[in-house]
Amino acid sequence: MLERLLGDEVDDAGRYIAEVVYGANDGIVTTFAVVAGVAGAALDPTIVLVLGVANLLADGFSMGMSNYLSTRSERDYAAATGNAVHDDRTPGRTALVTFLAFVVAGWTPLLPYVLDLRPTFSFSVAVTGVAFFTVGASRTLVTNRWWVRNGVEMFVVGMLAASVAFATGFFIEGLV
Repeated sequence: MLERLLGDEVDDAGRYIAEVVYGANDGIVTTFAVVAGVAGAALDPTIVLVLGVANLLADGFSMGMSNYLSTRSERDYAAATGNAVHDDRTPGRTALVTFLAFVVAGWTPLLPYVLDLRPTFSFSVAVTGVAFFTVGASRTLVTNRWWVRNGVEMFVVGMLAASVAFATGFFIEGLV
């Protein structure tokens, strides 16, 4: 239905949907994993900012470069087997989209700490949940799936990953 209304714009907008969803989801998950792990271990909240920003930039860069290498390898393989396919998605563009989606969405769990909203962890859980749902629901812009289903799906997966990080921090803090 959306394709009939927007025509080729849906194809253009959806061209990088995998990179946007993967990058945004991983950015939120890994950054919130740092937040939840630190909160679970009952460490000083300033540690969240140091580890969170370091994770955001380093892991975002790693994701982008991994996407670059993966896309490049896929193209090289296709060329080596004589199955080269024309694709406007260059390895550099896919890397950039992945990195930007990771960093932009990944800031969400850190915002309560940056803005010093109290209780910081509770606010971080809330904004992270909203971010998961929003990124998931936004997939509806380029798919035919129901926005609520998309949002809930990403919310559940993301919060499960966050729960693992919190439990790990809580468990390890009890050991040391």
